[in-house]
Amino acid sequence: MSTPAHPHLEVKDIEAFRPMHWLALAWKDMERCPTAGVTHGLILALVAGGLFWFARHDFWWIAAMLSVSMIIAPLLATGLYDISRRLERGEEATLTDAFRIWTCGDKRLIQFGLLLAVSSAGWLVCSAALIQWMLPASVHTPADFVRLVVLQPQFGLFELWVIMGALLAAPMFASTLVTIPLLMDHPSLTLQQAVQTSWRVVAMNPVAMACWAGILCLFTALGIGSAFLGLLGVVPMLGHASWHAYRDLVAYDPTVH
Repeated sequence: MSTPAHPHLEVKDIEAFRPMHWLALAWKDMERCPTAGVTHGLILALVAGGLFWFARHDFWWIAAMLSVSMIIAPLLATGLYDISRRLERGEEATLTDAFRIWTCGDKRLIQFGLLLAVSSAGWLVCSAALIQWMLPASVHTPADFVRLVVLQPQFGLFELWVIMGALLAAPMFASTLVTIPLLMDHPSLTLQQAVQTSWRVVAMNPVAMACWAGILCLFTALGIGSAFLGLLGVVPMLGHASWHAYRDLVAYDPTVH
């Protein structure tokens, strides 16, 4: 039997370009507490850059490292969510507060991290299976992937790989959109209720969420494409903006806090 929806939560309908407002609010949070934001960005940049350097000669190791970064980024953002929450309450927000939320020991966040790990592993396995099934030659290095998959003259493999990636990314996006802020903000909420609410948000606002997904992809590409240095600004921007997205998309009863 499915878990009932949380009685204090209500999904809201927003205009298509509301995500631009979240970015504006995120910029204000970055100005008010820049150290925490830059530190979060530096951590992810060092982790992602270090993993990429380690795996730079093996395409599948690079794909695995990207999967690891996809797991780390949403969980790392919990510190930024807490910063934004404190700022909106008029409280002092410090880097210490952000670090403290990482060590809260919330089992629901741990379970969600495992869910992200399984999803990322599934993407990696499906990618490998598709490429190995359709290619007569093996892909070992990044150059092999570009030559045999991206630059192949026939229509098919690369397009299928992109479509498959999008199909796998869509449910992951829907499952993570507001889940972690919900879990942080509502101690009595179950993981299943949080994920269900996140899916309801996407179902009610498909155009706005498509716009937000595009912004996330663009900023992430800029952060990675700048030799990971852009992550110093991209991570806090998207982290703070995601908190404000949650506030805009889910109505809640303050008496539950």
